[in-house]
Amino acid sequence: MSTILHIDTSILGGYSVSRQLSAEIVARQKTLHPNATVIYRDLVEAPALHLSDKHIAAFQGAEVTDAALGADLAVGGAYIDDLFAADVIVIGVPMYNFSIPSQLKAWIDRVCVAGRTFQYGANGPEGLLPKGKKVFIASSRGGQYTGDSPAAFLEHQETYLKAVLGFIGLSDVTVIRAEGVSRGDEVKNAALAEAKDQIAALS
Repeated sequence: MSTILHIDTSILGGYSVSRQLSAEIVARQKTLHPNATVIYRDLVEAPALHLSDKHIAAFQGAEVTDAALGADLAVGGAYIDDLFAADVIVIGVPMYNFSIPSQLKAWIDRVCVAGRTFQYGANGPEGLLPKGKKVFIASSRGGQYTGDSPAAFLEHQETYLKAVLGFIGLSDVTVIRAEGVSRGDEVKNAALAEAKDQIAALS
């Protein structure tokens, strides 16, 4: 039996393209793996606190006396447990101001923990998550940032996310993208149709 970790980060709820795509990827994975269990994290409905000096002190062994901080540290620990438990990871991520939602950045700051998900060795950083995990990024963008687009240099969404996932050992990453979704219904519908075709072809 496999485990699917499903993460959503869009603030747009039912209007979100990335949430629609992430749900369809999970549904496709459930079709391919009928006995799979799903862990769902909505980082908008239940966000983690942003990283603070108190978090860093706790990571370094300081006593935690604040109940809210203690609860939030437990959430961060659960995020890491999610990653170790999952065989397939699906992340819905829209582009906000050329990068990722702050809610997802908070999650990243909680799962990138030295000694838990990465370590520094003689040859530099090494990801500690087990090999063989598969990641799908359900990416949505209002504009065009691929190919020879003049805005391509502003893309810090997919590239950043793939880099940081690779840092902790998640290197098998597939991006399912719908871009140009704010450029009218025709462009949006075409982008969605192409993304859905890619999802349907997953095997």
